[in-house]
Amino acid sequence: MSNKLKYAPTPPPEPVVNEEPQLGPKKRGRKRTKKQYFTPDTDAAIKEYLATSNQEERDNIFAARIHYPFYKLAENLIHTFKFYYTEVDDLEDLKHEVICFLLEKLDYFKPEKGTKAFSYFSIVGKNYLILYNNNNYKKKKAKVDPTAADEDDGVLRQLGRDERKQDIKDFIDYFTEYVDKHMFTMFKKEKDRKVCDAINVLFQRRENLEIFNKKALYIYIREMTGVDTPVITKVTKVLKKLYKKLYTEYAETGYVRV
Repeated sequence: MSNKLKYAPTPPPEPVVNEEPQLGPKKRGRKRTKKQYFTPDTDAAIKEYLATSNQEERDNIFAARIHYPFYKLAENLIHTFKFYYTEVDDLEDLKHEVICFLLEKLDYFKPEKGTKAFSYFSIVGKNYLILYNNNNYKKKKAKVDPTAADEDDGVLRQLGRDERKQDIKDFIDYFTEYVDKHMFTMFKKEKDRKVCDAINVLFQRRENLEIFNKKALYIYIREMTGVDTPVITKVTKVLKKLYKKLYTEYAETGYVRV
């Protein structure tokens, strides 16, 4: 977007949706349906946005059909996960920052890979807010009494629990698929590939694994492969470096290019 300031930190108007008239008699009682803000039209608008390089067309599509869903997504992420350590006085400004960040990431989204837009931008937005929130929390602890700052530490601890488990699971699924595909390129020696494959199997079966001690895992891998510990250590270092690299890609884009 050539000029992000055109989308000021104020709530955008909600798109008008033409609902089909209800046929037959009206049902009695209160209707309890949750209104969706990220709709099939949002997915279609994002595809149309990506399909054109005309900036004016992109601006019109974004303003009319994407801005509001991004605004509601930013709002829900902030309040659901309590990202309240900010450098701004008004949360509308923080929502605006998230929207601008999502806007920057629009061109990274690849609908042809099968990733759902809502899932992709939820992950990207949440990762941005986690970093933003944690950085501001550190600044707060540096400026005030650490005891007072720690009263709200439960907010940060909560970020590493259930709401992030699914993200880690999705990433490891990408990671194991990547290793399966590139194993023969990464490791030329047969014994190295045997270790790599064993470690990858452990990742794939992680939910049923009852071994958590590092030494016990090394022994387990050695029994599976019949190789010495130095070989396991060497392969583990390569996979650890790859893990960090791919996770950075996942945190920025919401997927890994396998």
